[in-house]
Amino acid sequence: MIDALQVVINGLLVGLVYGLVAVSFVVIYRSSRIVNLAQGEILLLGALFIWTFTLGVKLPWGIGVPIALVCCVGMALILERALFRPLIGESPFTVFMASIALLILLRGIAQLVWGAETRPFPQILPSGAWGIGPFLVTKRLLIGAVLTVSLVELLHWFFMHTRQGLRLAAVAEDHQTALSVLSAIGSVVLLSDQIVSLNAAGIGLRALPIALLGGMESVRGALLAGAIIGVGEALASVYVDPFTKGVSSQILPYVIMIGVLLFRPQGLFGWKVIERL
Repeated sequence: MIDALQVVINGLLVGLVYGLVAVSFVVIYRSSRIVNLAQGEILLLGALFIWTFTLGVKLPWGIGVPIALVCCVGMALILERALFRPLIGESPFTVFMASIALLILLRGIAQLVWGAETRPFPQILPSGAWGIGPFLVTKRLLIGAVLTVSLVELLHWFFMHTRQGLRLAAVAEDHQTALSVLSAIGSVVLLSDQIVSLNAAGIGLRALPIALLGGMESVRGALLAGAIIGVGEALASVYVDPFTKGVSSQILPYVIMIGVLLFRPQGLFGWKVIERL
């Protein structure tokens, strides 16, 4: 029983951190009605910016990380002005294809500038685990989970109780793109003291099912969906993967995603839009 609860705790913490990346999908979609499939590549570039301004040029992480986040904002501004703003009024299929092209472009830029080799990510969050009763809780993931919950509540308050947040939601029909550095913050939690490579961009595609399950308009929904999928992945990896050659935990989020698209496209907490003919 204790072993099963340990698996659930680990899955919950990982799922909450993936939920932070999923929130970046939600913020952009809620503000612009755009699903940016290149979010994982933006996370990758954010991680590479952080590496460049910390281990690369030997700045303290307290200085290097804010500089990297500013670079992420600048990159988001360029992408919004150069790519998404000219697509205002175009069909959803056109915007979708543009996001795929952007995904490939950003991956290529990352490889051109930084190369394909792996490199160490700075240790920004503490390593090791805390013992809580009979359970071990990874320090990095616990801090990431607390950070995720705090940011989600802050974003929920911003969208629901501030004039600017309400304005962003109101102009979503005009396809104004919201800019966010949530993916870069997610990379800090997921990659701290780990290895960063081009494969880190896959985190974005793993977070997309979470965003769809929670609802593309619901900031808090991403949090709950992350917990659900994280726990499901953890349980599948321990109890089902041995019989499926490690496949079940990898495909579970996408099985859930297909089910959501088929039976509840708006997700658990998304807005059900009624169109009048």
